[in-house]
Amino acid sequence: MSKDFEEKITKEVELKKFEKRRFRKIKDEDLFETVEEVFDRATLMSLYDLLNRGIIDEMLGVISAGKESRVYWAKSREGDLAVKIYLTSSMEFRKSIYQYIVGDPRFEGVKRETRHMIYTWALKEYKNLEEAYRVGVRVPRPIKAHKNILVMEFLGEDGTPAPLLKDCQLDVDEATRIFNEVLNFIKLLYTKAEIVHADLSEFNMMVWNGKCYLIDFGQAVSIRHPMAQEFLARDIKNVLRFFSESGVEVPSFEEVYKWVVEE
Repeated sequence: MSKDFEEKITKEVELKKFEKRRFRKIKDEDLFETVEEVFDRATLMSLYDLLNRGIIDEMLGVISAGKESRVYWAKSREGDLAVKIYLTSSMEFRKSIYQYIVGDPRFEGVKRETRHMIYTWALKEYKNLEEAYRVGVRVPRPIKAHKNILVMEFLGEDGTPAPLLKDCQLDVDEATRIFNEVLNFIKLLYTKAEIVHADLSEFNMMVWNGKCYLIDFGQAVSIRHPMAQEFLARDIKNVLRFFSESGVEVPSFEEVYKWVVEE
């Protein structure tokens, strides 16, 4: 047996041992099967890398599963994590995200190849969260973007995520307080972070320990994006509609829009 062949065999054995050790970090047997079934080898190797580097210590249960991504509850030395893994095989997802990437000056020259676009999308959500967090908008703290995986702070307790705003039973005083917080967040995003959420509604806000958090920032765009003003108007209208239906006395769209865009 040649030396080169022996070295090749040794590397393959070591790789298998490494993968086995990484998978031991994935505690639940059903979760292991789900992860192996849903994600391709490149995604699994990216996950191993995050585990190996100590960014993630343990992968636990699935928080949510959609057509575009899976979100897992995980743990690290710093506390609980949400690990969002985008599916790289979704052609429909690639089509739906294209309008939010093309035209954003931060992501010029993005290839149309599906995997590359989804890697860009994960990085885009990370950078948007970073900017929002930096200017004082309450969001899950971003920790790491690696290929199609986004690691961030987990909002919730013992694997149960914080409720979405749409599912919260708020009295008028609570709803009014949160409404004013959300308007302030929209303005901070626009004037300080220079981004627009672009999909803000009661479905993309969480309430945890009495505080409102904005989530799902993948589609957020630079204010220099050609559709930024259209997206901003839609966000404001969604917020006004929901809180009006919740019994809050809300100002007019024109008043809010003018206040948001003014320095």
